[in-house]
Amino acid sequence: MKYMETFKSDFSNKKFPVSEKISGKMIRQSILEIIQKEKPEFTKDSYLSDSELNTFRQKYVEVFLMKQIGELTTLEKTVLNSLKDQTTLTDKLDGEEQMVLTYGQRVADRVASFGGSWTFIISFGLFLLIWICINIYWLGNKGFDPYPFILLNLILSSLAAIQAPVIMMSQNRQEEKDRERGKMDYMINLKSELEVRMLHEKMDHLIINQQQEVLEIHKVQIDMMNDILKRVEKISENEKK
Repeated sequence: MKYMETFKSDFSNKKFPVSEKISGKMIRQSILEIIQKEKPEFTKDSYLSDSELNTFRQKYVEVFLMKQIGELTTLEKTVLNSLKDQTTLTDKLDGEEQMVLTYGQRVADRVASFGGSWTFIISFGLFLLIWICINIYWLGNKGFDPYPFILLNLILSSLAAIQAPVIMMSQNRQEEKDRERGKMDYMINLKSELEVRMLHEKMDHLIINQQQEVLEIHKVQIDMMNDILKRVEKISENEKK
């Protein structure tokens, strides 16, 4: 069994794989300040693990939000929890959108849908035409509702009085759904922006780390070159002798 090399974190005093070892010199100053608030003795010469650094990156994002927005609302806290747990928001939002409608809400939606269609306009126009024709031509304007059609006017007024608030109920519920969708879009956009910031932070860390490695390689190459020059000088001196 191969032994895994570990190191001891200067922040938590816990052991982690050497592959997660990160020097304080490679941490951005803004994040380093957050770490030092919790552990003042942590310096640029100290070490911590990548998982611990990710925790402080999330805290840095939270501090950034507090400065930009002020007091965090439920929406911002939900986004931060999603970042912390590394979960997606779309699954939660889809679950919230599937609301159970009451019988009255379903009726209001159907009335609003039918009342705003050409089917309703054509059907109601035919109903009025048939009503007028029956009373004027078939019953000789002496039927149950002769001209000026008082009963028909009463029916139309009653229908309008009932239909208007039912349609308003459906529209109000639709506006509420639109507001919820707006909140969902805001949360998704906010999370995307914060993830981009964290991605920039990680890219900066990788660039700094790479620069350190390149500098180390250059130092080694310079040492090798100096060693080769010394050998060449010794060979030249021996040949002269």
